[in-house]
Amino acid sequence: YEMIGQGKTEGVFQLESAGMKSFMKELKPTNLEDVIAGISLYRPGPMDFIPKYIKGKQNQDSIQYTCPELEEILAPTYGCIVYQEQVMQIVQVLAGFSLGQADLLRRAMGKKKHAILMAQKESFLKGTAANGIEDSLANTIFDLLTHFADYGFNKSHSAAYALVAYQTAYLKAHYPQEFMAAMLSSVMGTNDKIGFYIERCKHMGIAVLPPDVNASLASFSVDNLSIRFGLAAVKNVGENAIVNLIKARTDKGPFTSLVDFCTKVDMRLVNKRVIEKIGRASC
Repeated sequence: YEMIGQGKTEGVFQLESAGMKSFMKELKPTNLEDVIAGISLYRPGPMDFIPKYIKGKQNQDSIQYTCPELEEILAPTYGCIVYQEQVMQIVQVLAGFSLGQADLLRRAMGKKKHAILMAQKESFLKGTAANGIEDSLANTIFDLLTHFADYGFNKSHSAAYALVAYQTAYLKAHYPQEFMAAMLSSVMGTNDKIGFYIERCKHMGIAVLPPDVNASLASFSVDNLSIRFGLAAVKNVGENAIVNLIKARTDKGPFTSLVDFCTKVDMRLVNKRVIEKIGRASC
């Protein structure tokens, strides 16, 4: 979480955009719940509530609830409505909605069906009146729920994303060379992304070594505390050439010179163009 809070999330699922990094640096998440909420909030609409969420996390004495019944439901998100599941809880607790009615409301919110939402209002007001909640307060709460319908998101979706975000952040924090080697391998077909992640490796203190016919694999790989450039990332070096090159050095030993290299590989596969490309990339 410290790494996430510092915005060092390049390559971390869902958390590597500039805007999300800035948000995480302000939020400074300390648990998975914060990451789940962050992924839900960082979208058009919910973004309006980001300052309130951050303020609530940093100063929980500042949190105010429209009515006492909302505290238990909204306390995990510092007084903000963030998830569809919270809306379902609110209408159940305040208006006595059944699980079926609450789910109907949730589905209407998810599909932006405002007509259905408004049809539920009468049932909601009847339920809140029966529970002793004033009409003016009940109307305020329902209007808030209706506004939420413009951007409602379910927690289960965010939680699944947040779990992968946590796992990738954990791998980056504890196995940085392996993680960045895997990231570079995943973008081998995109030169600008390779350049971006190589630059990030430098910021992390990880050297990216040039391709080497005796050390490189097809993909980027870990070489002691460094990362070795993958042969498949060298332009115009095909898969068959790489397979033959690696097999030749495995079966016949390391290459000791250019002549030795040309003697051991199949020159029909590892031709002059391949040798030139690898040679230039190694400089």
